[in-house]
Amino acid sequence: MHKLIALLLACAAFVSAQTPAPKAAPSNNGPKFKGLKPSTPAGFTLKTLLVEAHPEHNVELYVYVPDKDGVWPCILDIHGGGWKSRQVENDKPMMERLAQRGFVTALVSYRLSTEAKYPAALHDCKAAIRCLKSHAKELKLDPNRIGVMGGSAGGHLTGLVSMTTGKKEFDGDGPFKDQNTDIRSAIVLAGPADILTMNKDKTGEGSMLFFGVSAQENPTLYAQASAITHVRSGVPPTIFIEGEKDTVKIGRAEMMEKLKALGIETSLHTLKDAPHPFWMSDPWCAETVDIADEFFKRTLK
Repeated sequence: MHKLIALLLACAAFVSAQTPAPKAAPSNNGPKFKGLKPSTPAGFTLKTLLVEAHPEHNVELYVYVPDKDGVWPCILDIHGGGWKSRQVENDKPMMERLAQRGFVTALVSYRLSTEAKYPAALHDCKAAIRCLKSHAKELKLDPNRIGVMGGSAGGHLTGLVSMTTGKKEFDGDGPFKDQNTDIRSAIVLAGPADILTMNKDKTGEGSMLFFGVSAQENPTLYAQASAITHVRSGVPPTIFIEGEKDTVKIGRAEMMEKLKALGIETSLHTLKDAPHPFWMSDPWCAETVDIADEFFKRTLK
């Protein structure tokens, strides 16, 4: 009997190790974190598009397309996971709800830090935007009305995509070169805006895996990968949503000041009692969707 119990415990530990759950800080007051499950809503078809095949990973788009006729604005989600975990499924519930608000919504499965170093992930996100535009008719989206959002590591990439809009040197050599990577607006969910400052006095395991070098060894690379570095006149409206109990906020306040000084729309929404990653659990997913719905309907009109 003791051997059987030990075997069952070992099996449970192995399964748990194969399916890591996103970390969420416990909330002593208010609602607890409980991950949501994806389910394609009625009236939509979930389509999969190959963006680009790589030996290490096929970059794909998962797109919620309305079954009815029409043309809609589009929102692209860039998932989090410390750049090293693929969390597309975790973000699907949020994008399913936004699709029901009157958008074509998409999620990109980019190359992780265990598969390719920076700027591979950024180039994949840019290629995904071009792919959406190239398939605009099939996907029933308006290629001139695309917004981007993402949380944590996906928030970092979202901010970088937004602030490098129009900078072709960040587009990479991916496919669909007849299309541009311009977006109209962005929402950063609990993502760092200043990767250099975040790693200035330490050597973070996640950052080392993502860049292949430390910030001390190559500060120029870390600065280039920081959204705050590229704030300039003409960048898209970019707002921030954070959890009250979240910590991934480095550079956000300073980046907002830069945007405000240029007259570019920006704002901060802090969700009460919300941990990291709040957008994967209610009531915070619902609150995030409400904020995103209003912002994108206004900026993508």
